[in-house]
Amino acid sequence: MPQGTGTEPSEEVREDLINQPVSEVAGAASEPVGGEGIGDLAAETDRLRAELDAQKAEHATMHDKYVRLHAEFDNFRKRTAKERMDLLMSAGADTVKSILPVMDDMERAIAHNTQVTDVEAVKQGFNLIQQKFASILQAHGVKPMDSKGQPFNPDLQEAISQVPAPAPDLRGKVLDVVEKGYTINDKVLRYAKVVVGQ
Repeated sequence: MPQGTGTEPSEEVREDLINQPVSEVAGAASEPVGGEGIGDLAAETDRLRAELDAQKAEHATMHDKYVRLHAEFDNFRKRTAKERMDLLMSAGADTVKSILPVMDDMERAIAHNTQVTDVEAVKQGFNLIQQKFASILQAHGVKPMDSKGQPFNPDLQEAISQVPAPAPDLRGKVLDVVEKGYTINDKVLRYAKVVVGQ
């Protein structure tokens, strides 16, 4: 057989290709220059698809948890606000209810005083009502401040005027109480209005 020009494959090479199975020849032809086959790309695509599906499922789960948690927190906030309002309303109602007997005593005293000529009996009646009212306030944690003769304390008292002290040891002390101060559970409810010696 004559020699070829060099561009045609030799007879030996042609015989190898002819004797090779078709699947091997097709597989070799389908391989890209980079070296990865179509089968490898398909496997990688399937792996990435499975990973994406797993990420989507995890995102859906996390989103569902977030929506539920947000709804639960919103319900908790509304329920707490309602309970706080109910507590304030019931606490106010309890306080007013405990004061009502004093109101009843005052109404009876006023009705009775129209026919009484004994001034001492009227005074005694008002003293009893005042004591009852003070004991009710004390039961609710309200206590009067003892300010007269004490050193002036701006955390508890409000100085409405200053007058010359009658004695040197009364300088900076409360000489008179114009309006009594009160505390509730050891916190200032109302500042005492006082006159301070200077």
